Amino acid sequence: MKKVEAIIQPSRFEQVKEALLEIGVEGMTVSDVRGHGRQKGHTEVYRGREYTVDLLPKIKLEMVLPDHLVDAAVHAILKAAKTGKIGDGKVFLSSVDDAIRIRNEERGENAL
Repeated sequence: MKKVEAIIQPSRFEQVKEALLEIGVEGMTVSDVRGHGRQKGHTEVYRGREYTVDLLPKIKLEMVLPDHLVDAAVHAILKAAKTGKIGDGKVFLSSVDDAIRIRNEERGENAL
């Protein structure tokens, strides 16, 4: 099993969610987050005053998937989230040793 974490642009969330549903990803956790990468934010002018926006809004998707779905899920995220511009986001993969469903104590991939 692998944990897939994706940080994406909020405007691309619906496309990514639909792409994941199409390949059979049934569950995910979605969080509104703020952060920056290499772009380090930007400056804006509001009512004549300039200020720096250094933490930009992003969406974080988290899902634990069986190994056979990981490559398809990563491909779907990359294809749906890519705009070709700075700030498109990142995908992180990490191994998961075990998963336990609290309701009935199922373990491993059965708990997903």
